[in-house]
Amino acid sequence: MPSHDYLKKILTARVYDVARETELEPAHNLSARLGNPIFLKREDNQPVFSFKVRGAYNKMAHLPASALARGVITASAGNHAQGVALSAARLGVKAVIVVPVTTPQLKVDAVRAHGGPTVEVVQHGESYSDAYAHALELQEAEGLTFVHPFDDPYVIAGQGTVAMEILRQHQGPVHAIFVPIGGGGLAAGVAAYVKAVRPEIKVIGVQTEDSCAMAQSLKAGQRVTLPEVGLFSDGTAVKLVGEETFRLCQAYLDEVLTVDTDALCAAIKDVFQDTRSVLEPAGALAVAGAKLYAGRSRIQQQTLIAVTSGANMNFDRMRFVAERAEVGEAREAIFAVTIPEERGSFRRFCELIGTRSVTEFNYRIADAQAAHLFVGVQIKNRDESAQIAQTFEAHHFATVDLTGDELSKQHIRYMVGGRSPLAHDERLFRFEFPERPGALMMFLSSMAPHWNISLFHYRNQGADYSSILVGMQVPGADHEAFERFIASLGYPCWEETANPVYRLFLA
Repeated sequence: MPSHDYLKKILTARVYDVARETELEPAHNLSARLGNPIFLKREDNQPVFSFKVRGAYNKMAHLPASALARGVITASAGNHAQGVALSAARLGVKAVIVVPVTTPQLKVDAVRAHGGPTVEVVQHGESYSDAYAHALELQEAEGLTFVHPFDDPYVIAGQGTVAMEILRQHQGPVHAIFVPIGGGGLAAGVAAYVKAVRPEIKVIGVQTEDSCAMAQSLKAGQRVTLPEVGLFSDGTAVKLVGEETFRLCQAYLDEVLTVDTDALCAAIKDVFQDTRSVLEPAGALAVAGAKLYAGRSRIQQQTLIAVTSGANMNFDRMRFVAERAEVGEAREAIFAVTIPEERGSFRRFCELIGTRSVTEFNYRIADAQAAHLFVGVQIKNRDESAQIAQTFEAHHFATVDLTGDELSKQHIRYMVGGRSPLAHDERLFRFEFPERPGALMMFLSSMAPHWNISLFHYRNQGADYSSILVGMQVPGADHEAFERFIASLGYPCWEETANPVYRLFLA
């Protein structure tokens, strides 16, 4: 279908019975940091917290009465399912919705809530593609009409109304519009409309590195099926893009960028700081892409628009997002550092960190000759981690920069420790103190040199107070002097030596 036909379909799309015209909102903090005006197209503010309701309703509103009477079926990673459910409730039709078993429970519950008694939810497979194949089987068996989440002209046209609103809301110069891509319906609709009306504006798709079917397909010149997809950005976890969406993206998209999980987490934090709203990972893709593009192209004072496509975030994921956002924004560097197991080396190492804010400090005595530290340090830019590593090495502390290492960020940082045959006479204490720059170094400098530190764990979680776990080797004859030392520190303190968890895993 030519672009001008999509222009007509978008201009005549029926979406506003259920959807609303969302805000085009300036992101002031992000704009100041990037040196370019950044605007967010707030599709996360739709009634189903996603743009997907546009395409779903437009498709269903154009079905003949006989098809509606039989009912509809769809497959979805979650957001399209909610759009179909709400549309089915509004039109009074039966809907069967197949979602992967990996779909967040928040989205499954929302589908049932929006659809009511006429909607049946079926969970099948681990990705959208698995759910899609099962939905086709059910469609044939039950005689239902399939409402495709992306590969349908009416669905694409419904999503294209996002671009129609953007160009009406911002009639001045626009350098680029960034859109997330899963199956490609939003990108196809936006690109088709923009290139028909304002062809000078770039339309740039954004995908995750582990779910980049469109990027690989465009590079290959044909649709490519991914063997596996990453599930963090569940809303775009698509193994095979649509035929029609591929054709339109191939014709009208300027490029497709890919970003990693850390960049997504950083983008979620950026949007929160500007709007106090929490996007889902797929909803933050366009923002992550805009940041990557602005940094790579070194443009200045060019208007960039990012479609924040969804906010169906599981609350339980927020801890992971907060943890990884600092790395994604190049605000945290992580190192494995080996220091001599001798008196004073721990303090010498801390002096090298200086006034930098420490985000994490893990240590467990394990070897009579050397100690291994897992350290996180707040940084200002990506190049700083290499400079810090060079400083450690220059002072004869063997260092491995783990900032880009997925194993370390995901698992190893939580596994540092364990029992040690060298940790004799160990007493365990938990301290709390107000979190401020240099607070950790002040704490360490107050540690008397008379007793060896055998365990240390600190993690700055962004709270007003930090909690530190310290193991110190104190011979029985020194207990009285040690008690006086602890009292002199002036920090709230709890001894955990008798804690059964410590006895089970560390003592």
